[in-house]
Amino acid sequence: MAQSPNPAPRMPPKAWPFDEAAKVAARVDKRAAVDGDAVRPALLETGYGPSGLPHIGTFGEVARTSWVRQAYELMTGRPTRLLAFSDDMDALRKVPDNVPNREMLTRHLGLPLTRVPDPFETFESFAAHNNARLRSFLDSFGFDYEFASSTEYYASGRFDAALRRVLEVHDEIVATIAPTLGPDRRATYSPVLPIHPRTGQVMQVRMDAIDPDAGTVRWTDAEGEVFETSVFGGAAKMQWKADWAMRWYALDVDFEMSGKDLIDSVKLSSKICRILGKEPPEGLTYELFLDEQGQKISKSKGNGISVEEWLRYAPPESLAQYMFNAPQRAKRLYFDVIPKAVDEYLANAEKAAAPDITPEWLRANPAFFIHGGKVPADAGSPLSFAMLLNLASVANAETPDVLWGFIRRYDPSATPENAPLLARLVAYAVVYYADFVRPAKSYRAPDAHERAALVDLADALRQLEGEPTPDALQNLVFEIGKRHGFEPLRAWFGCLYEVLLGQKEGPRFGIFIALYGVSETIALIDAAVLRVSGG
Repeated sequence: MAQSPNPAPRMPPKAWPFDEAAKVAARVDKRAAVDGDAVRPALLETGYGPSGLPHIGTFGEVARTSWVRQAYELMTGRPTRLLAFSDDMDALRKVPDNVPNREMLTRHLGLPLTRVPDPFETFESFAAHNNARLRSFLDSFGFDYEFASSTEYYASGRFDAALRRVLEVHDEIVATIAPTLGPDRRATYSPVLPIHPRTGQVMQVRMDAIDPDAGTVRWTDAEGEVFETSVFGGAAKMQWKADWAMRWYALDVDFEMSGKDLIDSVKLSSKICRILGKEPPEGLTYELFLDEQGQKISKSKGNGISVEEWLRYAPPESLAQYMFNAPQRAKRLYFDVIPKAVDEYLANAEKAAAPDITPEWLRANPAFFIHGGKVPADAGSPLSFAMLLNLASVANAETPDVLWGFIRRYDPSATPENAPLLARLVAYAVVYYADFVRPAKSYRAPDAHERAALVDLADALRQLEGEPTPDALQNLVFEIGKRHGFEPLRAWFGCLYEVLLGQKEGPRFGIFIALYGVSETIALIDAAVLRVSGG
């Protein structure tokens, strides 16, 4: 059968944020049909526990939620809000390992974080310090968000109506949570945590009486004293699963994502939200990060990468690229993934900046989301990060100037001024090489078969005239490998990487020769052959 002269065009892939945005749009449409509330912006929320400092997971959750927000606005033309909610009224239950003045903090266990002194002695409370760090952290990445403090929302009365509703359905909530608790905790559980009028402690006690009309609860402290206290105006807070549900209910949250480890909590909070009288928000369950051995990343174990560590070796766009990729698939998070993430970003940025890209293909490109829909024309790089690392490795580059010497020979027009992203990558490559590549370099001697092929390659390079193109050099390398019967052919390239570069993987070798230099590559091969021959 003759092939159609006009085959159907290949459809662009669909980026996952649009799938999530479609769920939010359907929810908003349904709400508008029921309530006539089509004007209110869709509310997307992320949560933050300020007992610790912002970390790479914080970045991932806010970035991913921002991309859903971006997709929703593109799909619907409707406004959105992103609320970064700090649970700063939570009690300090344990002292973090990574803060000063730990003995002082021990004396304040059980108090709301906004009443715990700042161990860094720079803010009025531990929560204020960590909230400031959160805002600075999010601002440094240019996120568009509104900050919300749990303490302020409780104290201002913003949650009062929702708290009264909690009291009205108190027993239903207890019946929902109780089967998930052990016998001792079940006997005293209440979603309400009153603040002790004298000690300021967040109390986990059984409620002796509930009065929804008055908005009060009666309870007994450890000393046997009975109190009847209001739940309004910051005099009480909710247990966290009930707190989460109450927040969804009070604020009409439309979307909130969470990690796989919170699946059961999401189910319980969703049930409580329905008991309160509203549907829970749409959400995405994202997979957790794993270390090099496939173990769950843990701050206490210190087996992950911090944002600061990532940004020591690569630009923030690469971290965003890593977070964008398949959020519902578990991913390993260790230093070896950084170069790949950089080059994935560079490839996507180059495609997104192409003059002939269609809107459909652009909106399927991660760089489109990473740059908020406005991909810079110079977002790509003429050289991959992997290539720069290999060049740093073979040149033993201690400073960016060493690499720029090779780059200018490859492209005389390239300068740090007219190629700012390349300049950043060069600087990152030097640091990454010093910390990871150089310590791991391990050259091996070629066997007799490989030695003959290397000698042949060196001789072929000597016979070249003029300045061969990277493609011509790549074809020459392929020809030598085929001539010497390497099967599969990748074994020949493995030889080049391991014998000449001292590593398991490497660059497209034709480009490497063009960049490093033909005569320098010949010298590299001669030195390797000389080492094995004992000359």
